[in-house]
Amino acid sequence: MPPFDKHIFICCNRREPGHARGCCDPTGGEALQKAFKKALAERGLNRRIRANKSGCLDQCEKGPTVVVYPDTVWYGRVTEADVEEIVEQHIIGGRPVERLLMPE
Repeated sequence: MPPFDKHIFICCNRREPGHARGCCDPTGGEALQKAFKKALAERGLNRRIRANKSGCLDQCEKGPTVVVYPDTVWYGRVTEADVEEIVEQHIIGGRPVERLLMPE
């Protein structure tokens, strides 16, 4: 299998309810990662773009966190409703979704 063009790392870290830093996947269902996998597969991109589960990306207060490599674009507060926009505008169109960019 050839290497992937991009990797989308989706934080699936879980912490106990009420943790001061928050939690990117409080239900433990990995729904956000599954939504990315589905969106990529529907467009036939799943052989070129990989949606990876990630452990803690140390941006818990800004989570759920998603990082796109090799672009080094960090997104914060991502929801399942944002997945289509990220895939269409950034992954396919090459333009990061400004409203979701994590401040530096």
